Amino acid sequence: MKKYSLIATAAAGIESLVASELKDHGYQTQTENGRVRFEGDARDIAFTNLWLRTADRIKISYGEFKAKTFESLFDQTYALPWEDILPLDAEFPVSGKSVKSTLYSVPNCQRIVKKAISKRLMDYYHRRQNLPETGAKYPIEVSILKDHVILSLDTSGSSLFKRGYRVDKGGAPLKENMAAALIKLTTWHPDRPLYDPTCGSGTILIEAALIGHNIAPGFNRSFAAEEWHMLHPEVWQTVRNEAEEAADYDVELDLYGTDIDHRMIEIAKANALEAGVHDSITFKQMQLSDYVPTKDFGILISNPPYGDRLLDEEKVHELYRQMGEVYRKMPTWSKYILTSDENFEEYYGERATKKRKLYNGALKVDYYQYWGKRK
Repeated sequence: MKKYSLIATAAAGIESLVASELKDHGYQTQTENGRVRFEGDARDIAFTNLWLRTADRIKISYGEFKAKTFESLFDQTYALPWEDILPLDAEFPVSGKSVKSTLYSVPNCQRIVKKAISKRLMDYYHRRQNLPETGAKYPIEVSILKDHVILSLDTSGSSLFKRGYRVDKGGAPLKENMAAALIKLTTWHPDRPLYDPTCGSGTILIEAALIGHNIAPGFNRSFAAEEWHMLHPEVWQTVRNEAEEAADYDVELDLYGTDIDHRMIEIAKANALEAGVHDSITFKQMQLSDYVPTKDFGILISNPPYGDRLLDEEKVHELYRQMGEVYRKMPTWSKYILTSDENFEEYYGERATKKRKLYNGALKVDYYQYWGKRK
């Protein structure tokens, strides 16, 4: 099979996790801001779409070059062998972005790229009228940073965080791939207890269950490139069959989630059922202060309401104070708390062992880590 230059895009701050995942699967990587590069064929495109837990998308980097004029952008786009991947009836919408570049008008860049690809295909297929664009969708992006152009095809379609198991999400949900990243930034292992005291719609615990049972996160959804005949559609079924065999439902997991809102508990249960992991997680309506763990050396992950999310500032600060009082009575547990409040440690009453900057969507947040005693 033909090899492609591939890009796994990632949220700022978790590129290293995406690179680590790829390396664990045997790929050589190169990490940059917002993306991790690797090489692969059609099977690798299917495999990484199905298995990467923290990435946003898998893209084919189809052309890279410097361009400071629209003429240069047109000519170098036209020069690429688009006919090798786009059939005559391909639908190929072009999106774009431009940062610190001479060609700063994104709509014009999109229009030029679309025009160049159309001319290349019309010349190749000997067409005089417009292309039909009635077939499978091939989303194309023109990305320009400091006059460096990357033309890519998005093999994922909708972002990889859309696993397909969310029946409902409630207010201010955490993206699934961010939830997986929060887990991977801890020392949790499937043989240890994991507790989420502000579980909301259950995303963190559902992602933990998928990890614990070795279930491919993309198993229950479809991808844009499944319809691309140039990429051997049969490999997708092969990779799905292998993923089904790799899942291990016999692993016993100790996953516990609580929330003060009974409606969120019902949503969490429904989402876990849709994900096929409802038997592996216990959800219960409970106030944060009422849970006392019966086991030692567990992991606690919390994405509590921030002041700019669901609660007013005074109630949020009271919640943080309560967390500090309750969690200091759990000395063997490691606690990981995500919030945008830069004064969190002051209200919690203890400085974090470590703090990591992340982005929850466009919101800058910190991941406060309090490491428990070791065995």
